[in-house]
Parts: sequence; C-alpha cells; structure tokens
Amino acid sequence: MRLDKYCALAGAGSRKDVKKIIRQKRVLVNGVVTVNDDVHIDPYLDKIELDHEILAVVLDVYILLNKPAGVISATTDEMHKTVLECIDSTLPPGCFPVGRLDIDTEGLLLITNDGELSHRLLSPKRKVDKVYYVECRDVVDQLTVETLQKGVDIDDDTPTLPALVEIISEKTMFLTIKEGRYHQVKRMLAACGNQVTYLKRIQMGPLSLDDDMALGSWRFLNETEVEQLKKW
Repeated sequence: MRLDKYCALAGAGSRKDVKKIIRQKRVLVNGVVTVNDDVHIDPYLDKIELDHEILAVVLDVYILLNKPAGVISATTDEMHKTVLECIDSTLPPGCFPVGRLDIDTEGLLLITNDGELSHRLLSPKRKVDKVYYVECRDVVDQLTVETLQKGVDIDDDTPTLPALVEIISEKTMFLTIKEGRYHQVKRMLAACGNQVTYLKRIQMGPLSLDDDMALGSWRFLNETEVEQLKKW
C-alpha cells in the first residue's frame, strides 16, 4: 500500500494534505524519515509514525494458513487448539476461518475479517473450486473415478456435483470439488467403497498453497492475491 494512502486512511488528512505532511518530514517509516509519498509499505508489518505518534489503520485481514492436523477450524475452543492460535501476530477483532477443514485434514485455509468475501467464496451458487490431495486405503479404480466425475450419493438431499479427478498413483489423486459439504471428500470416497487415509487442501479458487510452506506456517496475502479473490 502507498504511504500516502495509509496515512489518509489513518485520519492524517486528505491525500493532498498527507502529501504535504510527508514532504515536511513529519512521517517516519520504521523509525526513518521519508519524503516520498508514493513509497510502498506493508500495513501489517511496517511501523508508521506522524510527529512521533503511531498511525494505526484497522484493515481487512487476509491470511493464508497451512493448517496442521489436530487444529480445529474455529475461533475458540476449550479442548483443541484453533486455527487463530496458529497466527503468532496480533489480529483485529472479528477474524475467522473461511469454511472448515476437519481436525485431521491439513492444508490451505483462509483467515479473514472480510465477511462479504467469505460469503462469496462459500456461496454454493458460485461453485468455487477446492482442490484436495487425497490418499486412499484402496486402489482408486476406474469405476470410482467415473462415479466421482458423475456425482456421488452421500446420503444428502442431492448427489454431489461432478468432481474433477487427476490420478497420481494407484491410491493417490487430486480431487477438485465445487461444494463444501460436511466431510464431503471422505463421504464421497466412502460411498465408492474406499476410505480417505490422508487429506490436504491445496487450492481454493485462485489461491494456492505455497510449495515450500511448512505445516502450521502462515503469511498475509499480497495485494494481487486479494484482488484476485475479490474478483472470483
């Protein structure tokens, strides 16, 4: 984010006023005076001061977490560690996980305080792709692939939407679904007479899990990623 935009959002004045303030050497970025109003700063990590007083802006938060097993997708819980507790940074009020991953499921989870974005990503009407890496107990045969691709009866009111299947090995695959029903992937494989032994979400809409991202690690989304999510 540009420095002048941040200062304006923090209530330092209009964009025009802020440019003058910055040129007057009254603004510090991480303790260093800057006179460039168009310098880009990280609103979550950089310390911005005006006349030696910190400028704070409550912004929408967008965090990518590589959820480990044993952690629940909730904001509070008395028995288990929550995904919010994986974030070792002070978050503004109202942050929550977008959707749920089972306690034993790993992988991509978005944490935000942007309720509108969450609603759009989770809306069944939008059919947002969710890609999972799946390990199964038994060989994934051709009949299973065809059943998944047609849609599976998982004892809900309606069968699942057709899934996209990419076989990796006899017992592993990438599975793309467009819904988020309770235990959906596990129930789909169970309906085919198989069992999921390991499950990891690697993609949701335009957002993909970083290849080098360790379990339990997290990062803020960059501006391009946030823009892509909002356009999805």
